[in-house]
Amino acid sequence: MEFIDSKIEAYAEAHTTQESLGLQKLNRDTQAKILMPRMLSGHLQGRVLSLISKIHQPKRILEIGTYTGYSAICMAEGLPEGGHLHTIDINEELMPFTQSHLKANGIEDSVTLHIGDATAIVGSLEEKWDLVFIDADKSNYSRYYDLVMPHMNSGGLIIADNVLWSGKVLEEADAKDIDTKELILFNQKVHEDSRVENVLLPIRDGLMVIRVK
Repeated sequence: MEFIDSKIEAYAEAHTTQESLGLQKLNRDTQAKILMPRMLSGHLQGRVLSLISKIHQPKRILEIGTYTGYSAICMAEGLPEGGHLHTIDINEELMPFTQSHLKANGIEDSVTLHIGDATAIVGSLEEKWDLVFIDADKSNYSRYYDLVMPHMNSGGLIIADNVLWSGKVLEEADAKDIDTKELILFNQKVHEDSRVENVLLPIRDGLMVIRVK
């Protein structure tokens, strides 16, 4: 994931609004206690998600891939009164850890945490989404995209993480692993979809920001 110049990234973080104390604690606890802490969105990406949410003011947010709740907390900062965020993860063992941090950040009443197969859960939620964040298994990105599109409000945003995949998406025909191949196909699929407009931001591991027309 570390393919952006580290000095540039450090400079960007130094000139980005600081995360809350609650998020700082979640970051530290994740680094100390949870496997694969690099999956955490982190300061810079978290502030991007927070700012987008605050600008967009989504009433209904869907997150596919909760991990320890960092990105959910960031996006919840933009929820208006009465807004709600649904987040899905397949790892039941993380649930107590995540719930404790949602509570510590004061958003437990605004968030519903679902545990299970996202491809099944997404279809069962009778909501229209204003903001969707996709950050789960890369091999299902296109499937998640197809599942949420019929439930997007006009003007709604879909954000997909890790779309640069440590630069591996440049491999094109030489790509050997399933995740890289899927992300290449996903990026092209989004770019060619006339129902949306999109921009791929080279932030951290790549954020594809998609606006539904």
